[in-house]
Amino acid sequence: MKRSHQDEIVRELAHEIVGGRRPEGSLLPSDAELMARFGVSRTVLRETLKTLAAKGLIQPKTRVGTRVVERTNWNLFDPDMLRWHLDCGIGLELLAHLSDVRLALEPVAASLAARRRSEADVATLHAVVDRMEAPEASPEMFAAADLDFHLTIARLSGNPFFRTASALIEVALAATFAITTPVNNPAAKAASCEAHRRVVTAIADADDKAAAAAIVETIRAGAARVAAAAKR
Repeated sequence: MKRSHQDEIVRELAHEIVGGRRPEGSLLPSDAELMARFGVSRTVLRETLKTLAAKGLIQPKTRVGTRVVERTNWNLFDPDMLRWHLDCGIGLELLAHLSDVRLALEPVAASLAARRRSEADVATLHAVVDRMEAPEASPEMFAAADLDFHLTIARLSGNPFFRTASALIEVALAATFAITTPVNNPAAKAASCEAHRRVVTAIADADDKAAAAAIVETIRAGAARVAAAAKR
């Protein structure tokens, strides 16, 4: 979907803040300066600033101006915030933190999926792994199937909070595959597919502990590939 001019302004200002060009505690330029810079009306600028404020980046104050908020108050669960960090090159450390969050959430989701799955759900997961294993799977196709796999498990957990957290999984996987993919290494691809298949087998067997352990393996394997790529 094409970005609106307002979206582009939000992204540009967010990059300046997240990237450190506008330090914590500093004031943004005045409304008049920003309106002139971007060639927008006061209404558009106000909506832009509202968006940034809602994400915890800035705080407007009457007669003071719009101040950049301390990083500890930023909403890192917001997918846009995560993407902006990655855009600004704050990637490897953030991905490590995202892996920690995934390790806290996804094993529980897999355990719940093992208890609540239907035969149709198991068939769906097997079909997703089939897509990953397909010889013709490109890196993009493999990444899409991998994402579908993890999002499906979040859905099968039956817990709406895990489904909401899917945005974190999506950003983490997209960033991981932007850095490294197992597709170009037959052994790595086979190992990844086998690990995902073990998750499905455990879910099919209603073995919640095995499902949790197996999905931990898939998350740690991705994190290890990123760490190895970073050392090259």
